[in-house]
Amino acid sequence: MLTAMWVAPLVVALLLVPVTRREVLLGAWIALALLEVVLAGLAWGAVTGSGYAHEVAVPWIPAFGVGYHVGLDGLSAPLVAMTALVFLAVALYSLRVDPAQDGDTDPRRTRGFVLLFLGLEAVSIGVFVALDLVLFFVFFDVSIVLMYFVIAGWGTGGRARSALQFFLYTFVGSLVMLLGFLALAVSGPRLTFDVPTLAASPLGGTAGILAVVAIGVGLAIKTPVWPVHTWLPPAHTDAPAAGSAVLAAVLLKMGTYGFVRIALPLLPGPWRSVALVAVVLGVVSVLWGALVALAQRDLKRMVAYTSVNHMGYVLLALGAAGFLTTGPEARGLAVTGATVQMVSHGLITGALFLLAGVLRERGGTSEIAAWSGVAGPMPRFSWTFAVAAFASLGLPGLSGFVAEFSILAGSLAAVPVAAAVAALGLAVTAALFVRALQSMLLGDRHLPRAAERVPPRTGAFRRPVSPDLRVSQTAAVGLLLAASLVIGLAPGLVTATIAPAASTVVDLVSR
Repeated sequence: MLTAMWVAPLVVALLLVPVTRREVLLGAWIALALLEVVLAGLAWGAVTGSGYAHEVAVPWIPAFGVGYHVGLDGLSAPLVAMTALVFLAVALYSLRVDPAQDGDTDPRRTRGFVLLFLGLEAVSIGVFVALDLVLFFVFFDVSIVLMYFVIAGWGTGGRARSALQFFLYTFVGSLVMLLGFLALAVSGPRLTFDVPTLAASPLGGTAGILAVVAIGVGLAIKTPVWPVHTWLPPAHTDAPAAGSAVLAAVLLKMGTYGFVRIALPLLPGPWRSVALVAVVLGVVSVLWGALVALAQRDLKRMVAYTSVNHMGYVLLALGAAGFLTTGPEARGLAVTGATVQMVSHGLITGALFLLAGVLRERGGTSEIAAWSGVAGPMPRFSWTFAVAAFASLGLPGLSGFVAEFSILAGSLAAVPVAAAVAALGLAVTAALFVRALQSMLLGDRHLPRAAERVPPRTGAFRRPVSPDLRVSQTAAVGLLLAASLVIGLAPGLVTATIAPAASTVVDLVSR
């Protein structure tokens, strides 16, 4: 089933190569996205305990110890489901037809856009189910190339520069990560890149420290962690809304997922040695991301910096898992919270970037000051933006609260000072979102002139175009926020799957 999940988008992409009709392209994309959501749900249902479900292991390049090994457990199943939901939301959002957007109605450009996102869905699922380091690396690197073309081809502003900066940062980081993979592969009695095999004989000593640093640098860039986060704001600002949503919701999680899947279980001793560094970088990322986001005047840049903030909590939790001075229950709670945070951030930030894209589509700008009093003319936008903002700042009843509460509660016993300082980031995040809500939703009505344009019509009657969300866009954002609400109200639906796998990771780190 897992193979079918990442192969199906590629098969559909090949079938759509000769197609030029926009309706067929988008219809096939949405149908495939719906199928992926169903398959992700079925695959998740087979995950029990801490083992792998739907596991397939066959030789690929036996001479180099490389195999095609995939499987699903409590760490990867929620991320695969989140990925499927995000791509379905992006496909629904892309149903919009706006002739004002450059080339949006050109069938050749629509085809290229759809094919790129089908490829991105395939490699994203591949990353989360891969149990071989070379297989993980291949999917990881292909995602970088595909996102480069999304930003460069369909972005705005300085899209070429932003795409190149994104590519150089993340590609160089992946090469450094590959060096760490090679160190792991040659450390055992036989050459292998198989993750479960390497976990059974972890690498330690100086070689292990060098390997965890190399892998950590590559994953930190992709996450991103301060101070290697500078590629992120330009990429998000200039990417199309769909690209920003996938980049934030899915591609950033490849970095954090790599930590919990590879760095902690395969290098337990070295990870314990650098755990304090991870905690410090996590706390700095939390505070830096929140404070810099507070100073932003563009909604997309503000949300981009909150990603640095939220991913900082993940690194804090994973660093705390390396402190053996506290019990396994607390460290397991921290790892569980980190995984929930990956899922929660994907849902919430994906919705926020789609909403920011609506503003740019309607008024040609996502500057916060350009939009005021939108609660009247844009009620659907206002409600969904308010829910997404409150979810991002950690309001109880939504997924952000479950994630951040678990992280801070699990980290408090191991690193109490760091957890207390990181909690200050919650206040700053609340301040920046409340400021945005007050500025954009309340006050005197003031919309960019482009948001109130009037389309040409025959006859005397002319009706203004509503700047509010279209039905497909409401469905796209609503899907993600509904999932966040479900996790917030019934967190056990997710944590019951994650907790056994998180306990296994803590046991491996404790060796």
